[in-house]
Amino acid sequence: MKMVVIFNANMTRVRSFIILGFPGLPPQYYGHVSAILFLVYLTIVVGNISILSTVFSEKSLQKPMYLVFCHLALNDLTFGTITLPKIISKYWFGDSIISFFGCFTQMFFVHYLGAVTSFILLVMALDRFVAICLPLRYPVLITNNIISALCGVAWLIPLPLMLTIILQALDLLYCNSNVIAQCYCDHFSITSQACGNDVKIVQVTTFGMAMFCLLLPLAFIIFSYASIIVVILKISTSAGRRKTLSTCTPQIFITCLFYLPRCFVYVANTVGFSFSLDTRIVLILLYSLLPAAVNPTIYCFKTLEIKQTLVRKFKTSKFGLQVKNWTLHVNVQKITSI
Repeated sequence: MKMVVIFNANMTRVRSFIILGFPGLPPQYYGHVSAILFLVYLTIVVGNISILSTVFSEKSLQKPMYLVFCHLALNDLTFGTITLPKIISKYWFGDSIISFFGCFTQMFFVHYLGAVTSFILLVMALDRFVAICLPLRYPVLITNNIISALCGVAWLIPLPLMLTIILQALDLLYCNSNVIAQCYCDHFSITSQACGNDVKIVQVTTFGMAMFCLLLPLAFIIFSYASIIVVILKISTSAGRRKTLSTCTPQIFITCLFYLPRCFVYVANTVGFSFSLDTRIVLILLYSLLPAAVNPTIYCFKTLEIKQTLVRKFKTSKFGLQVKNWTLHVNVQKITSI
């Protein structure tokens, strides 16, 4: 535990933090956990890079809806890269120490990317709202340029809020412990190690900003999908209802995957239902990383155009490999006959 004394002998400031991970995990399972986390990270990287490369390489997929998927995939990829390597190295190599400013940098990106996801889901809901509720105006209101601008705003809005949160937390004096009871640095885990009268004020202010970033988009998302459901129910034929619903099924799955686990944890805490420390860490890790790992699968299997493009690419590459092997076989036969 590295500390340096400031002000007087009774006041110390933390110079580094220790990532605790799962406190109740026996050492004999460290290798298994690190392997699972590595596979999760590999899934996040391969899945989201595949989505990004597929959309950008196919002009037919460069549409507003798929551009939103790309922004979400980039966000998920960045989140996994920010959080997982450190906890993997803890269980794989025993490296659990993170520098003071390194921990604050990780905390910034954890909360910033979470807030960006919330606003990108709002843009996604807006796209489907206009497509289904105002179909005749969709080509005018929703274009690639407009969607790119809206996604840019989604990346921009949380930035000053998260910088404010970081600066407030940096002003606190950290003199309790330097152990982070979590798999990565987050605001609550860090500020819990602070001392002084300002800690509660900072935590309440941060909670208010977090609720703004979470609930404001959620309110519009609920309104959008409720309006979409009303429009779908008014369609006379069952085939028409199914076809219309299928155009927004991926978005609904992705939105539920992001919001429902968070709402469950918040409601459980509000009504006084407490979790053990290990359970709380597992729940937070699940609702943080599961969407990033599962979203690419939802894009592929619930979005017809992406699925068809991937199948076509797979068949083309397989056919190309067969042709190459056949050509090589013919050339070998010619050489041996000579």
